[in-house]
Amino acid sequence: MLHEREEEEEEEEMDKQQQQQQESRSSSNKKVDLGVIATWVKKHASLYEAATRHPFIESIRNGTVDLSSFRRWLGQDNIFVRAFVPFAASVLVKACNETDDSSDMEVILGGMAALNDELAWFKKEASKWGVTLSAIVPLAANVGYCSFLKSLMSSEVEYTVALTAFWAIEAVYQDSFAYCLEEGAETLEELKETCYRWGNDDFGEWCCTLEERANRRLQMASEDVRKKAEAVLLRVLELEVEFWDMSRVGI
Repeated sequence: MLHEREEEEEEEEMDKQQQQQQESRSSSNKKVDLGVIATWVKKHASLYEAATRHPFIESIRNGTVDLSSFRRWLGQDNIFVRAFVPFAASVLVKACNETDDSSDMEVILGGMAALNDELAWFKKEASKWGVTLSAIVPLAANVGYCSFLKSLMSSEVEYTVALTAFWAIEAVYQDSFAYCLEEGAETLEELKETCYRWGNDDFGEWCCTLEERANRRLQMASEDVRKKAEAVLLRVLELEVEFWDMSRVGI
C-alpha cells in the first residue's frame, strides 16, 4: 500500500509539473502574440495615454468641453484630413510596390473609401456649428503635423514605416472617441455623432485589422526599419498631443 501511495504521489507531482510547463508555454505564447505595435504601446504607455486621454478628450467625455474649443478643433481637423488624403494614397502606392500580400491594399483602400464621406461630414458639421471652413488658417501645430505627413510620402520612407504611422493616426482617434462613448460617459448629445464617427465598433475593427497588417510587416522587417517605425509611432503620438493642445481655446 505504501509503495502504491508513493507512485500516486509521484504521478501527481509529474502532472503538476506538466501543468506548470503548459502554463509557462501559454504565457510565453501570449507574449509573442502581443505583437510589435502592442509591445511598443505598452512600452510608451504614458505617451499613448497622453494622446488618447488628453484633457480635451476628457472634457468631451465628462461634458465640460468648451464648445469654442470644439469649433477650433473642427476647423483645424478639416485641414488635417485634407492633408491626410494624399498621405493615405502614398501608403497605398507603397503597398502596391512593396507588399507581398494583396490584403494590405484592400485594407488601406477600405480606409481611403471612408475619407470622401469624412470630408463631406466636415462640411455638414461646419455648417451646423457656424464654422466657415474656407476662412480657417492652419495653426502652428497643424502645420507641423501636415509637414510630417508630407515627409512620410517620400519614396525613401519604407512602406512598413508609413503603414505604422497610418495605423497610429487612425488608432488614436478611434481609441479617444470610443472612450467618449463608453458607459458612464457624460458626452453632450450634440457631440455624440462626432464621437461615433471615429469611436464606432466598425472603425475599431478596421483599426485592429490595420494593426495586424502593420504587425506582419514589422515582424519581417530589419532592425533598422523597426527602429524607424517605432520613432515614427512616437512622433505621431507627440503630434497628436500637440494637436489636442492646439484645439483648447485659451491654452
